[in-house]
Amino acid sequence: MDPAPATPLFYMGLNLVLALVVSAVGFTRVVYFVSIGYAFSIVAMSLVDPALLWGALTWVSALQCGLMLLWGLRLGVFLVRRELRPSYRAYRQSTDESTAKLSWPMRGGIWLGVSLLYALMFSPCLFVLLSGAGASTSTVTATVSELVGLGLMAGGLLLETVADGQKSAFKTRAPDRFCDTGLYRWVRCPNYLGEITFWVGAWVVALGVYGPAWQWIASLTGLVVLVMIMLSSARRLETTQGERYGELPEYQEYVRTVPVLLPFVPLYTLKRLPLELR
Repeated sequence: MDPAPATPLFYMGLNLVLALVVSAVGFTRVVYFVSIGYAFSIVAMSLVDPALLWGALTWVSALQCGLMLLWGLRLGVFLVRRELRPSYRAYRQSTDESTAKLSWPMRGGIWLGVSLLYALMFSPCLFVLLSGAGASTSTVTATVSELVGLGLMAGGLLLETVADGQKSAFKTRAPDRFCDTGLYRWVRCPNYLGEITFWVGAWVVALGVYGPAWQWIASLTGLVVLVMIMLSSARRLETTQGERYGELPEYQEYVRTVPVLLPFVPLYTLKRLPLELR
C-alpha cells in the first residue's frame, strides 16, 4: 500500500480532522471547545505529524514539535486541575449559564471554527516538518529565523507557565484579591503575553520555508486571530476585574501604573478595543 501523499494540503486536512475529533469534547461543555479542546488538539498534532513524517525530522522541527507538545500538555493539565479546584466552581457555573442557550447549530459552528483555527495555528510547524527545515534551508536568514523563533517559543512557554503558577498560588492564598505579585507586578496579563510570544515564535521559525501564498495566508491567519483573541481576553479580564475591584484604591493605583500586556509600554487599558471575540 502506497503511503499517504506528503503534501501540505493533505496534512492540513489531517490536522483539521484531529482538531475536530479532540475539540468535540466541547459538546459536553461549550467552554471546552476553547480550553481543553484547544490544548489537546495541539498535543494531538504535535504527536501525529512528527510520527507520520519521522524521516523528515531535523533538530529544528523536532525542537519545534517538542515545544508545541510541552505547551499543549502544560495548558491541558493546568486546565484540568483548575476544573477540580473548589474556588473555580462559581466561575464555572456562571460560564455554563451564559452558554446554556446556545443552539446545537451554533455549537457546531463554534466546533468547526475553532478546529480550523487550531489547524491554521499549527501550520507553521507542519510546514517546517514537510520541508525538512534545516536540511533544505541553509541560508543565514533561515537559520536566524529558526533560532529566534525557537527562542521566542521557549521564552513564551516559560513566561506563561510561571505566570499561571504564580496566579494559581496567589488565588489559593487570597481568592478575593487581585493578583499583583511576581510577574503581575510588571504587567497585568503576563500569561496572555506568554501565549502571544509563543505563537509568534512558532510563526517566525518557519519564515525560511513558507512557499506558496496560501501558506503565508494560512499561517498569518492563525497567528492574527490568536493575537486578536488574546487582546479581547485581556480586555474582558480588565472589565471583569474593574467590576470586582474597581472601588479599591490599591486596585486603582495598580491599573494606573502597571501596563495591561507589554511591560514598560504605557498602555494601561484596552477598553477602547473595538473587537470583541468570544
